[in-house]
Amino acid sequence: MQPSLHFFTPKHQSLLQTQSPLFTCKFIVNPAKKTVPRNPLPLLSPPAPSRSPPHPEVVEPMVQRERSNVLVPQHPNYPVHLNRFQKLAAVALDKIETSVIMRLEKNHVLPKMVDPEVQISGNFAPVEECPVHHGLEVVGRIPACLRGVYVRNGANPMFAPSGGHHLFDGDGMIHAVSLGLGNKASYSCRYTRTSRLVQEARFGRCMFPKPIGELHGHLGLARLGLYMARAGLGLVNGSHGTGVANAGLVYFNGRLLAMSEDDLPYHVKITGDGDLETIGRFNFSDQIDCPLIAHPKLDPVTGDLHTLNYNVLKKPYLKYFRFDKFGRKSGDLHVDIDQATMIHDFAITENFVVIPDHQMVFKLSEMIRGGSPVVYNKNKTSRFGVLQQNDVVGSGIQWINVPNCFCFHLWNAWEEISDTGDKIIVVIGSCMNPPDSIFNESKDTFRSELSEIRMNLRTRQSTQRVIVSGMNLEAGQVNGQYLGQKTRFVYLAIADPWPKCSGMAKVDLQTGKVTKFMYGTWRYGGEPFFVPDKKQTCNRNGNEDEGYIMGLVRDEKKEMSEMVIVKGSSMEQVAAIRLPSRVPYGFHGTFISQEELRRQVI
Repeated sequence: MQPSLHFFTPKHQSLLQTQSPLFTCKFIVNPAKKTVPRNPLPLLSPPAPSRSPPHPEVVEPMVQRERSNVLVPQHPNYPVHLNRFQKLAAVALDKIETSVIMRLEKNHVLPKMVDPEVQISGNFAPVEECPVHHGLEVVGRIPACLRGVYVRNGANPMFAPSGGHHLFDGDGMIHAVSLGLGNKASYSCRYTRTSRLVQEARFGRCMFPKPIGELHGHLGLARLGLYMARAGLGLVNGSHGTGVANAGLVYFNGRLLAMSEDDLPYHVKITGDGDLETIGRFNFSDQIDCPLIAHPKLDPVTGDLHTLNYNVLKKPYLKYFRFDKFGRKSGDLHVDIDQATMIHDFAITENFVVIPDHQMVFKLSEMIRGGSPVVYNKNKTSRFGVLQQNDVVGSGIQWINVPNCFCFHLWNAWEEISDTGDKIIVVIGSCMNPPDSIFNESKDTFRSELSEIRMNLRTRQSTQRVIVSGMNLEAGQVNGQYLGQKTRFVYLAIADPWPKCSGMAKVDLQTGKVTKFMYGTWRYGGEPFFVPDKKQTCNRNGNEDEGYIMGLVRDEKKEMSEMVIVKGSSMEQVAAIRLPSRVPYGFHGTFISQEELRRQVI
């Protein structure tokens, strides 16, 4: 079944079909023991379904170890729509990039957090698109309640970075595992066709700056100036967004939305054959014109989708709004914070929105001083804002200090009443230390500890306790049918050895008991996703852990990828699906049932 990419105009279709580079990967490091040539796949190649999976893909090295001009095409591919002046200007700017900026960058030792040879090596290396493969080998039995598609997002850079590169900078690619009747499964993976990716595909190289990997210090300012010059000359266009859509996924109101907090979400269609098609940048029927964070919250009771927008340049630095189950947007509520702050996640309860205001802030002036614009402000006290969902102006928000707390992810929150009659907000999250571990190198040992934070709305006092110590727990969730309500269990990745994940853990929040499912030697995965048994869909009276956990796993020794399915109550594997090609480690995913797919907006 050939995709119909509604995102492209006929003009764009023509340009891409004649000018797009092939999907030959031009980067990486740390190759597998054996390498084979990679077959290039055109950017807009239609799926060619295969009824039997090919041999597992073996990855060749893709980045040259010397940062030199080989990372830039010797003969740049200039789109045919450029006029003569634009082509001359493009050549001149390319010369400035290769002869000045890259030469200066080569004299700087890149920190590990932005060194391509570290960030996109091994199974963090990108892969080519994979059309739908049916008839995958299944070990065990796929539970009958799992009829639908598991999708997982991740960063998969198409072109070799010419400078620094952070894991979060890569182009978004979605991996889809479809589960059907008769123990059948299929797999595909596709890039999300963002405006940025489509434009870079025309040139066959990176044209937009990488916000974390490259925008550091004076050379970061130079790269920013280079981008502005290209935009001013009409070589690239940032008015349709510059995001990569590589982090979160949410299925809302009949649409799968790929999200990263640097842009609007992108609507991606799941075809009847299990393939993926980018429909386009999605503005909720002209109701928004600002980026959304990667972790919106879907209320299982009301069907509302709650979300945030943060601005790094000007006030208001933070806005909250929501969409009802029909997609109708509420008014913007400006949340008063003193400085632009990185807010990757938040939480909801039955009546409140819980917003973290932590110590990772944006300070663009640091680039002038030669530093990073993402700064760990040690003088700032972390706090949470508790906002009534029906507050239309934000004047009633209560800020409660929670010192020495940085939660990159929050797993759930709920309301309780204390013995003295005070309303308590309970937040469950993984507290990361040092707070800037994801962005900067540190001599301190990385820790991500599952913690409980309790905030008294009357006294505005807080307490914090570690639920599980001595174990790094990151990436996961609770049973989504209980989001915003008191939960007993949370399912998380065992982030060890960081940044890899060696297993998944089910944590009993009442007793602190941890039940592990370990992947085995040389086997690593990512975020576990819990799917409740469909018997719970209409009511939440069943056992909270009745359901299944799924996740993607890579055997680095056997060079095989698979999806494992684990029973939530016993934490024992019930099935494994062998995938036809390598699946890199990635970010967040979701499961879309057959019933939901029938209501998909086409």
